[in-house]
Amino acid sequence: MTVSYPRLAARTLRFTLGIPRNITVSPDGASVRFIRTPDGVTRTGQLWEHDVATGTESVLVDPDALLGEDGEQLSAEERSRRERSRESAAGLVAYDVDETGRWACFALSGQLWAVHLGAKAVTALPSVGAVIDPHLDPSGRVIAYASGGALRVIGVDGSDDRALVEPETPTQVWGQAEFIAAEEMERFRGFWWAPDGRSLLVERHDDAPVQTWHIADPEHPERQPVAQRYPAAGTPNAEVTLWHVDLEGRCTEIVWDRETYEYLGRVSWTSHGSPLLQVLSRDQRSSQVLTVDVTSGRTEVVRELRDEAWVELSAAPRFAPGGRLVTVEDSAGWRRVAVDGTAISPDGWQVRGIVDTFEDCVIVTASQEPTEIQVVRLGFDGSVTPITDGQAVHGAVTGGPTTVIVRSGLEVVGTTVVVHHEDADPVPIRVLAEPAPHEPVVTLFEAGERKLRTAVLFPRDHQPGSRRLPVLMDPYGGPHAQRVLASARAFLEAQWLADQGFCVVIADGRGTPGRGHEWERSVRDSFATVTLDDQVDALAAVAAAHPDDVDNSRVGITGWSYGGYLSALAVLKRPDVFHAAVAGAPVTEWRLYDTCYTERYLGDPNARPEVYDSNSLIPLAPQLERPLMIIHGLADDNVVAAHTLRLSSALLAAGRPHTVLPLSGVTHMTPQEVVAENLKLLQVDFLKTSLGV
Repeated sequence: MTVSYPRLAARTLRFTLGIPRNITVSPDGASVRFIRTPDGVTRTGQLWEHDVATGTESVLVDPDALLGEDGEQLSAEERSRRERSRESAAGLVAYDVDETGRWACFALSGQLWAVHLGAKAVTALPSVGAVIDPHLDPSGRVIAYASGGALRVIGVDGSDDRALVEPETPTQVWGQAEFIAAEEMERFRGFWWAPDGRSLLVERHDDAPVQTWHIADPEHPERQPVAQRYPAAGTPNAEVTLWHVDLEGRCTEIVWDRETYEYLGRVSWTSHGSPLLQVLSRDQRSSQVLTVDVTSGRTEVVRELRDEAWVELSAAPRFAPGGRLVTVEDSAGWRRVAVDGTAISPDGWQVRGIVDTFEDCVIVTASQEPTEIQVVRLGFDGSVTPITDGQAVHGAVTGGPTTVIVRSGLEVVGTTVVVHHEDADPVPIRVLAEPAPHEPVVTLFEAGERKLRTAVLFPRDHQPGSRRLPVLMDPYGGPHAQRVLASARAFLEAQWLADQGFCVVIADGRGTPGRGHEWERSVRDSFATVTLDDQVDALAAVAAAHPDDVDNSRVGITGWSYGGYLSALAVLKRPDVFHAAVAGAPVTEWRLYDTCYTERYLGDPNARPEVYDSNSLIPLAPQLERPLMIIHGLADDNVVAAHTLRLSSALLAAGRPHTVLPLSGVTHMTPQEVVAENLKLLQVDFLKTSLGV
C-alpha cells in the first residue's frame, strides 16, 4: 500500500530517524559515539560507538533489550523536558561521557543506567525516583541526576545514592532548568560539575511567584485540569538562584545583582579558569559575564554587554586553554567571536555557535551567505580558515585529532556524517534514514530590495508558462528561526505541497538569523508590520519573476506557531494580497505568551500596552473577509489554546465566519502519525477549496 507523504514524514520524524545525532568524540579521538535509531522508521534511539582506527561500528546500548516487554515509561517531568526541547524520539535521546572516556550514563524509562565503555557493559543503577538529565563527574566516579525536585549523586558502581540538596517547599526544584531557560534561552541544564569532580554549581528555581494556569482535557471531562506555572509577559518569573554544592551537601549561594540581572542565561566551568556565568536583565538590554569564587560565592564582572534592542544569548562564555576568555558578542553589526574582549572574526561572517576552543584558535559554525552554514577556524591572530564550503548546512564535533563533519546539502536529499582523523582518509558513519519519496526542485533567490532569502517550488510536472498557479506562502517568518537553508531535506514537505497544485514560496524576512545585527533587530516592537511586509514583498518578487506561472489573485498562506500568527495576520490585515489562511497554534494575543520571548521584542506590556495592542490579532477580528482555518492542540502548554479561543470569540462577536480545528491531547508538537497525516490533508483541502484549485 502506498503511504502518503504526510504520514511518511510523521513516521520518520521528517526523515531524521536513522541519522546519527548527539555525537561525541573521545578526548584521544579514538572513538566516536552517537545516538542512532536502528532504521528510518523506528523512534527508539540506540547508543553506538565508531572505532576510528578500524572504522567499525558497534551497539553499546539497545533500549529494547534493556526494557523488554514493559517498554518505555516517561515521567511527567521528562515529558515536559522533551516538550521544551522539541524532542519527539524515544529510547535514548541523550547521554553523557566522562572526560576519561571510561564511563557513560543515561536515563531510560525514568531509571539511571551506567555503561563501562571498555567492557561495553550496561548496568541499571539503584536510583531514586524518576531520573532527569544525569551527568558524570569529569573523573568518572560519580553521577549526578535530578529527581523529585532534588539533586542526587550515586557512584558509577551503584553505591552511596544520596540527595545532595532537596527542596524545602513544593515549588522549589534543584538541578533543572526552569521553564523560561529551557523554552526561550536554549539552556536545558540545571547543574554543572567542577573540573575535579568534587563539587557542582546547581541551579535552584522556585516557581512560587509564577502564576498558575490550568490545561484541561475537554475530551475527558472526568479528569482534573493540569496545573501549570506559566510566566506570561509582564508577570513574575520563577526565582532562580545558583549554588556551589560539594559532595557532602555543603552549599554556598553564588551572589550577583539578581535584582538587575534576573535571568541566568549561561554557565560554564572548565579546567582553564574559574566558573563563568552570563546573566541578563529582565528587559534583556544589558548582560554581564561574571567569574565566580566558589569558596565565598562572590562574583566579579569581566565583560559587560549592552544593546538598545536586546543582548543576544549565544554560546556560553568560556575560558580557552591558556586562560583567555572567549565570548560570542554582537559587535559593529555582526555576531563575532571575541577573545579577552577583542573581536577576532571579520565583517561579513555571522557566527552561529562555538564548536571547540584551543590555545590559538576557535572552531565555529558561521555564515557569510545566510542560507549556508560553514565550519570555520578563527585564529586568535585574526586569520579565517573555512573548513567546509558549498551550498550546504554543516556542523562539527571535535576530540583530540578527530573531527566529525555533519553535512546536509542542497544538491541531494540526505545527511552525511564523516569522520576525519589526522591524515587518514575520511570515513563515513552510516546514515539509516528512509529514502525520501521525492527530490525537491527548489530555486533559492534574493527577493526585493532587502534581498529576502526566498525559496520557490513548483509542481514537479509543471511546464514553465503552461499555466498560472495559485501561490501558497509557507513561512515561519519570526525571529530566531530560519526556513530558507541550503538543505534539500528542508523542502520535502514544500515540494509535496507544490505537487498539490501550488507555487510554494518560503521567505525569511527581517528578524531571522544569519544576516547581522540590524537585520535581526528590525522586528523590535513591529511584529505585525515588519514580518508581514516582508512576506508581501517576497510574494511580489516571485510574481514579477514568474508572471506566466504565478496567479497572485489566488494566494494562500499557512504556518505554525509564529507562522500561524503571521498567517492569520495576513488575511486579517492584508486581504488585498492574501485570500485564504491556515493558522496552526497561533499566538493571537502576545500578553498570553511568555516573558522572555515576548518582552525581548515588545517590552513590558504593563508599561507599553499600545505596543501589545498594535501586534495583537484580537482587535483585527472585525476585518476578516477571507477564509481562515485555525488549528490548535488542546494540550499545548507553550502557546495555550486560549490564543485560538480568544480570536475565535472575537471573530464570532464580529459575525465573521471561520473554521476552528481543535486537536484533543495534542501539544505544540504533532508527532502522532495519523493526526499529522490527516491534519495536513485537511489543510490542503481547505486551501484548494478556498483558492479554487
